[in-house]
Amino acid sequence: MNRLPNILLAVTGGIAAYKSAVLARLLIKSGCQVRVMMTAGACEFITPLTFQALTGQAVHTELLDETAELGMGHIELAKWADLVVVAPASANTIAKLAGGFADNLVTTVCLATDAPILIAPAMNQQMWANVIVQDNLKKLRQFGHHVISPDSGEQACGDVGAGRLPEPEDLCERILAFYARRQIPQSLLGKTVVITAGSTIEPIDPVRFLSNHSTGKMGYALASACRDAGADVILVSGKRVVLQTPYGVKKMTVGTADEMLQTCLSVCQRADVFIATAAVADFKMASVATHKIKKTQGQESMTLELVKNPDILATICSAYPNLLAVGFAAETQDTENYAKAKLAAKRLDMIAVNDVSDQSIGFGSDDNAMTVFFAERYGELSVDLPKASKANIAEQLVRCIAKIIDKKSL
Repeated sequence: MNRLPNILLAVTGGIAAYKSAVLARLLIKSGCQVRVMMTAGACEFITPLTFQALTGQAVHTELLDETAELGMGHIELAKWADLVVVAPASANTIAKLAGGFADNLVTTVCLATDAPILIAPAMNQQMWANVIVQDNLKKLRQFGHHVISPDSGEQACGDVGAGRLPEPEDLCERILAFYARRQIPQSLLGKTVVITAGSTIEPIDPVRFLSNHSTGKMGYALASACRDAGADVILVSGKRVVLQTPYGVKKMTVGTADEMLQTCLSVCQRADVFIATAAVADFKMASVATHKIKKTQGQESMTLELVKNPDILATICSAYPNLLAVGFAAETQDTENYAKAKLAAKRLDMIAVNDVSDQSIGFGSDDNAMTVFFAERYGELSVDLPKASKANIAEQLVRCIAKIIDKKSL
C-alpha cells in the first residue's frame, strides 16, 4: 500500500476553522502525518493549543521561527510537506496567494514549497460570488493550484448560499483521493467501471422485506480504489447502505434485484468493467401483499411463496459479452469449488471469493481476505490476498483487474 502523505494544514481566519480541527484528526486517523500552520486571524477563532493536542506536533504561527534551524522554519515546513492544504482559505488569503504575497507564514510557505497545494475556500456567499474572488481563484488554478469548491447551505452569518467549507469527513476523502490520483498508477484511466454494492431488499408486504447482512463496505472500497486508478465509477448501491458515497463517484440507489438489474443494464451500455460485489437476494415474493400481513389467533407458522430472482451478473455477461466481468462469492464452505464453478458458468474474467464463516472478515467487518481466480485464457490461475483492510484488498483487486485489461488489449 502506498505511503500516505505528509500534510501541511494551513488554517486561515474564519469561523470554519473549527472544522479544520476535526479534519486534522481524521487525516491522522487515516495514516497521514499532519503539521499545522496558522495565520494570526485563524488564532482568533481557534487556539494553536487545540491543534497541538490533536496532532501531537508544535503548531507554527510565525514566519521567522527562533526555534527552527537558522530561524528558517518556513523553508523546513515547505520541504517537509508532500501536500499543502489551505482549509479554510479566506478571501484575504486567496487574494494574497493570487498576488504572490509573502507577508505571513502561510503565504510564504505556499511560495516556497514545490508540493501541490489544495485550497478549500470558506466565506460568506456574497463574498464567494464576488468577481474579484472568482478571478483570484482562476489565477490560482492557472498557477497550478487546486481548488475544492465550497458547499451550499446555511452559513454562520444567517445567509444561505455557496461558501460553506465542506464537512471534515468530505474534505478528508477529497484530500486523500487527490493525493492518491497523483501517486497510484492510472491503470484504469479512461475506463468506465460499474460496481454493485450492498444488499437488495425484496418486499413481503408494505412493512416487511427479505434481505441479508451485507453493508456494502467492500463495494464502496472498490469504488474508491477504481476512482484512484483513474476510472469513471458508477456505483449501483442498495438503499440500506449507510456509507458515505466516495468523492467523485456517481451513485445510483436501488431497492430490489429487479431494480438493480435494470439500472445495470442501462449504465453498462457505456461501461468497460462490471464488478458485482452486491449481495443480491436469490429469491423474491411470488406476490407482494398489498396490505400488512396480519397473524391470526392461534397461528403458529406462515408459509411464503418465493420465486427466483434474475441473475444480475449472468444477465449482464450475456447482454455485454465484451465487458470485463468480475464476480464475487461469499461462501461458508468449499469456497474454491463454488468460486470456480461460478467463474465458468457465468463466463467471468475473474472472481474473488471469501469465507464469511470467519466473522473477522464477514459482513460488516472492516477487513477481508480473498482468493482471486482467473479465467483460464489469462494463464494465471489464482492469487491469494491475505487478511487486510478492505481498502487494501480493493487496491490489490484493482491491480488484478488492470492485469486483465493489459492482456485483453494485446
